Amino acid sequence: MTLEVIYQSENLVAINKPHGLLVHRTKIAADATEFAIQILRDQLGQKVYPVHRLDRKTSGVLLFAKNEEYNSICQKLFQERKIQKSYIAIVRGFTPDQKTIDYPLTENNKTQEATTHFKTIERFELQIPFGKFSTSRYSLIRVTPLTGRFHQIRKHMAHIFHPIIGDRPHGCNKQNKLWKDKFQMDTMLLHAENISFQILDKVYHIQANPSQVFIRVLEILKKL
Repeated sequence: MTLEVIYQSENLVAINKPHGLLVHRTKIAADATEFAIQILRDQLGQKVYPVHRLDRKTSGVLLFAKNEEYNSICQKLFQERKIQKSYIAIVRGFTPDQKTIDYPLTENNKTQEATTHFKTIERFELQIPFGKFSTSRYSLIRVTPLTGRFHQIRKHMAHIFHPIIGDRPHGCNKQNKLWKDKFQMDTMLLHAENISFQILDKVYHIQANPSQVFIRVLEILKKL
């Protein structure tokens, strides 16, 4: 596998992480044999440091530092919430024009504040029978997490009954089955499209194009 490098400088490198690739080895996914950090190290021929994480099922911008100094700088920026990330997602139902979800999340028996904001980009209504309904509704949204909890966007969208299509276990099993059976699509439709931050006097805006699967689903939604 060759990773798509979307930004590179003396101190930083960013890739467009594909869906299904782990950032690094973890006990949770013992079946995995490929990891972004190892592939990128081999590809560049040097050590790299992941400064944040993306879920295995999430595609998009993944930032690495090339040295310990910039790793520390970026880690500090994340801790101080001075790095802005935005995602796009396709979810079930018609979402409101915009909404802020302020709902604490629990991980490892510890409850922490969690805040997510999103705006609706476009809504789609398909003539696909689903259960007792004759149509299915979907929304394309742009999401900004204001905190960085585990599976935060996925859990928050499920909490307000607009789960992300293809999400397991937080999504809608019936919708996921519909997309897999009818369109052979079982990818989670959450993509980290942009990351913005500043180090000294330099401002960074790094963007990753959505995957071909994400684009294909949008084409299906716009045609039907």
